[in-house]
Amino acid sequence: QVQLVESGGGLVQTGASLTLSCAASGGTFSSSTMGWFRLAPGKEREFVAAISWNGVVTDYADSVKGRFTISRDNAKPMMYLQMNSLMPEDTALYFCASRPSRVFSRSAGTYLYWGQGTQVTVSS
Repeated sequence: QVQLVESGGGLVQTGASLTLSCAASGGTFSSSTMGWFRLAPGKEREFVAAISWNGVVTDYADSVKGRFTISRDNAKPMMYLQMNSLMPEDTALYFCASRPSRVFSRSAGTYLYWGQGTQVTVSS
């Protein structure tokens, strides 16, 4: 059973930076596609970023492209989301998710394991 634990969220001002971390245990992290998703009040769960099993391929939602960077360290095993130039519309509960497949995907329904989430709040 894969367990994912997010950390690093917090309350920041517009323009600030945060780095989210996702610690993984169990399963085969090094062969899994990993993703970040977020859920804002009154909105549906939204894809944020994904990274391939070997870290070579990354994908970002248009709303975060150029501001967020996803990365992973298979040796630890950890995944990260560096968030720069944060805006109030980035306020959400951020989840990391694992897809036990090397096939790349940005669809939440294809991710099998999820963390509990870490809250990011950006004040204006």
